[in-house]
Amino acid sequence: MSVTEAPTDNPKSATRSRLSWLGKILRISSFRNVFRVAEIDSRLLGMLGALAIIWIAFHVLSGGTFLTARNLWNLSVQTAVVAIMATGMVLVIVSRNIDLSVGSMLGMIGMAMAVVQTEVLPNWLGIGHWAIFPIALIFGLVLGGLVGGLQGVVVAYVGVPSFIVTLGGYLVWRGGAWALSRGRTIAPMDRTFQLLGGGSRGVIGETRTWIVAAALCLAIVFLLWNARRQRTRFGFRLRPMWAEVSIGTIGCAAVLGTVFVLNHYYMAENLAKQYAAEHGIVYPAGGLQIPLGLANPVLIVLGVAMVMTFVATRRKFGRYVFAIGGNPEAAELGGINTRRTLVKTFVLMGVLVAIAAAVSIGRLNAATSGLGTLSELYVIAAAVIGGTSLLGGIGTIPGAVLGALVTQSLQSGMVLMGIESAYQQIVIGIVLIIAVAIDAIFRKRATT
Repeated sequence: MSVTEAPTDNPKSATRSRLSWLGKILRISSFRNVFRVAEIDSRLLGMLGALAIIWIAFHVLSGGTFLTARNLWNLSVQTAVVAIMATGMVLVIVSRNIDLSVGSMLGMIGMAMAVVQTEVLPNWLGIGHWAIFPIALIFGLVLGGLVGGLQGVVVAYVGVPSFIVTLGGYLVWRGGAWALSRGRTIAPMDRTFQLLGGGSRGVIGETRTWIVAAALCLAIVFLLWNARRQRTRFGFRLRPMWAEVSIGTIGCAAVLGTVFVLNHYYMAENLAKQYAAEHGIVYPAGGLQIPLGLANPVLIVLGVAMVMTFVATRRKFGRYVFAIGGNPEAAELGGINTRRTLVKTFVLMGVLVAIAAAVSIGRLNAATSGLGTLSELYVIAAAVIGGTSLLGGIGTIPGAVLGALVTQSLQSGMVLMGIESAYQQIVIGIVLIIAVAIDAIFRKRATT
């Protein structure tokens, strides 16, 4: 009788069954085969390994200040703006285009929202009116969609290469940002609008952060279960159960570990005293340790990443974008309206830039004419480092978010070490070149 046929109530047979299951894993000859059998993206795993090396190296070189709750909390907030725009840049690059204007668009849209909520709406509604926040935000989203759509129309219907169109936009929208303010700094933002940027008020606290973590773990388990159910339904090959369990366990552990660390970043002493006075709490001699929890910008990134992943993988629009990037001629012959799809891609990019602009001015509590300078380089670098191919057709939303975290980690670590900004840009540029070189190597191996 074979091991798999042995009755489960026989201890020896059960032991042999477990050993047989373990043997199947051990018989896999290499890590590469493990990744292939488990269907794990080796490039994404490589990025996680690189991120771990970067964090450990900077923690050692900075004297133990990088991997602290305070720095990691700040890092999560700093990554938000680039990560939001990088999710849209993935689809733009996948469609075999590029957008060099996102930094300038960020500056102009942020300035426009700031002017509306500080100089226009207060004259109509009064200072501090509740409607200022939603009107200013909706105005920015609409403006971002219109600006992105305008560039998309020129690219798709006029036939001007996206490199030229967005390079022109890079100059036009930067000039527009200056024209709106005449070089002034517009401040302060509406109090509700400031919550979008995080800070000491734009956080959800310890308890709600744990609730979010639990929800994310449940989402990971559900996605794994649903994917397995769909494969069974359509007769596709199933991933080994050990792989499903491992991925779910590691994913949930990463979420819970991150939340545990972030919940150990406490409110500053002066703010804690103010909080105690407002809530009638006697301030103790040892101080109050009030965890800030997740900041609103991080929640916005999570929401944007989930929506964009759903759009890219589950909607016709996303499949059309990848089809265009893979083979534009075949996509058009297949009945896809390639021009309209490209316009939608740029509209979506503009809306995401507007969201990032809202987060940026909310965090700074001000808008300047230099807002978003060089952001386009970090956004493109995040997408490419995250595995998006500049030749089109390949890219993932989670990879772009991870790429944004990598670039921001490099910048944050170099700031802690006191490295000048010029050298920081050199390092980011070198990393970008290496990422493109790796993409070229992967493509060559795929074709051989």
